[in-house]
Amino acid sequence: MSEKKNTVSAKLTRWQQRLADSNHAYSAEVEKMDEREKIYGGDNSLSPLVPGDTKRDGGPKRTSHVRNIVFENIESQVSSSIPSPKVTPRRKKDERLAAVIEHFLRNELDRLPFETMNDMAERTVPIQGGVGFLVEWDNKKRTHNTVGEVEVSVIHPKQFAPQPGIYTGIQDMDWFIIKIPTTKEAVRRKYGIDVSGEGEQEPEVRGAGGEDTADDALTQYVGFEVNDKGGVNRYSWVNDIELEDLENYQARRQPVCAKCGRVRPLPGQILFNRVEDTLGNLLPDPARGFTGALIPQEVADRELAGRMMAAQMAQGAMEGGGGGLADLPVEAQAPRQEPERYDGGPCPWCGSEEWTSKEQEYEQVMLPIQTAGGVTVEGATPGLDDQGRPVMKPTLVPFYRPDLYPIILQRSVSVYGQLLGNSDVDQIRDQQNTVNRMEQKIIDRLVKAGTRITLPDRANLRTDPEDGERWYLGSASDKAMIGLYDFKGDLQYELLYLANVYEEARQILGITDSFQGRQDSTATSGKAKEFSAAQAAGRLESKRVMKNAAYAELFELMFKFWLAYSDEPRPVSYQNYKGETEYEEFNRYDFLEQDEDGQWYWNDQFLFSCDTSAPLASNREAMWQETRMNLQTGAFGDPASTETLILFWAKMEELHYPGAGTTKQYLEDKLRREQQQAMMAQQMQMQQMAMQAAQQQAAAAPAGGGELPQGLEQAVNERARRDALAAVQGGNSGAPM
Repeated sequence: MSEKKNTVSAKLTRWQQRLADSNHAYSAEVEKMDEREKIYGGDNSLSPLVPGDTKRDGGPKRTSHVRNIVFENIESQVSSSIPSPKVTPRRKKDERLAAVIEHFLRNELDRLPFETMNDMAERTVPIQGGVGFLVEWDNKKRTHNTVGEVEVSVIHPKQFAPQPGIYTGIQDMDWFIIKIPTTKEAVRRKYGIDVSGEGEQEPEVRGAGGEDTADDALTQYVGFEVNDKGGVNRYSWVNDIELEDLENYQARRQPVCAKCGRVRPLPGQILFNRVEDTLGNLLPDPARGFTGALIPQEVADRELAGRMMAAQMAQGAMEGGGGGLADLPVEAQAPRQEPERYDGGPCPWCGSEEWTSKEQEYEQVMLPIQTAGGVTVEGATPGLDDQGRPVMKPTLVPFYRPDLYPIILQRSVSVYGQLLGNSDVDQIRDQQNTVNRMEQKIIDRLVKAGTRITLPDRANLRTDPEDGERWYLGSASDKAMIGLYDFKGDLQYELLYLANVYEEARQILGITDSFQGRQDSTATSGKAKEFSAAQAAGRLESKRVMKNAAYAELFELMFKFWLAYSDEPRPVSYQNYKGETEYEEFNRYDFLEQDEDGQWYWNDQFLFSCDTSAPLASNREAMWQETRMNLQTGAFGDPASTETLILFWAKMEELHYPGAGTTKQYLEDKLRREQQQAMMAQQMQMQQMAMQAAQQQAAAAPAGGGELPQGLEQAVNERARRDALAAVQGGNSGAPM
């Protein structure tokens, strides 16, 4: 135990040294982060222009009024648009799987709080130059039929502790540390470790005003490093207390008994004693493809039946004189026992109370699996173990591992030699300081403006004590001594210069009046305004490209986490082109394939990007107008057709147009009525055509001696017989009139 403690202590020391190195290398950048936040929030301090341009005590001068052009220009760039995923298969046969991934990602965008995360990132990226997204698999998120969910959270740059000297990206680093603000109670619940005696080491991680933290506040450090096998290790600590040390943390793990090595059952799990698998574990074993779930009795019965089959095969081989199997032990059928329930505590097999974690490389498939692509994963088959005993051998499928850092970095723009991109605050910091000074100068001039009266010290002047509006002079000469001076607040040049500085800041960031939704004086026509807006959008395109690139990486990492840990099928819903909701499943086994050598592998060969039409879709008003124009131009078909109108309103319903669903339903009912009426009219038309054909045939018959059509001839003969009968019964010998 002491040796292990020394090893852990050495590892903790190494990680603490890495943290210190990172903090030292990025200390100046962290200080800038605090300054940027202050400027964005409306800091009224004036940066000195020359030495001595400060207060008498050395502190910065301040302005009583701030026009926050930094806030203005950053907020004008904020977009509520969340990039929409687009998944492209590398092979044509994977088109259906790519569509499933894309639909599942869209569902996850609705499930996770991406609106809040995007809102924070849209401001943090231009202020600090970048932001991070942390992707984790939370195995505690469970439903009645699923175990675990992907969780995504925003990581502020102040929470970064990257490896110094590596600026190309997080995935290129040997190690990376993040700082997570937490509480002592949260640490105790998650890790079962008492840290009540610890204090907060880095309160500034919590943001502005973080120095006044509560007594329960702590900073947890989580370090990631690449190991020699290409996997990722995770190490976590608080101050001098180790919380977690996981090698290949993205690999599957199971708690096992430190004494007998059997997998620890889940609380409430049913144990079928006497039934063992090839690893010596009694059923059920969550490690064999049923992680977090109960193995049904069917598996136990299947394994017992397989043992009997294998024993019979072995007995037959011995009786046939095949040789080599004469000494093969044949086990009798294990007696059935009543299932037992495990409610926690010591090992139910050996009684040991010490548990450890065991990494699992393969999933043991006991029951056959049929994938949606027609691939069959064979279940357990009869065979012999290493000792020659008949057993059921499961199919071994390797577990999938992402083997990537779970951090996605979104840059403002890419800059050589910088991990983060340029900060908009840094770019227009000088302009903000100039604006602050000009605003203060304008205020001073306005306050000092007005009329000033001058009098000599010996002037004899008396005013009305009530209102002071009446002045009493001793003589005419006293009046001549009064001087009036008008100090006008002429701000023409100051306001002009202030406007120039503000325009300078906007040009640095590439923001125009059209982009801010203002009237553009330079655009004299609608086309000119469109061109101006497009020009502004082009200058800001780099930021949008970097955002889409980050989200594409995020979508890919989320997919890989599902492929690694989502054992149960997950429901997926989407709307087709008609606006109808359709349902399918994301099943990770559908991505399981077999190579030419019979080895199983996971198909992760998909290209992830962002749908470029998503920003337009976020602007519903623009999309509604665009859809109306498409209807008018005939993009959906004949605008007067009911089918076209149904398609149009289905699209409007997808874009959340008010009342679109009701209108679509009315048109669908109208279409059904029109179809019924058309069918009835068609039937009547066919009847009329038949009658006209019969009349034409009758008219075409010869006047005498010719043959009549068979049908018409029979009708004439039948009518003649009826007339004759009527005549006989009536006593008339002549033909009817």
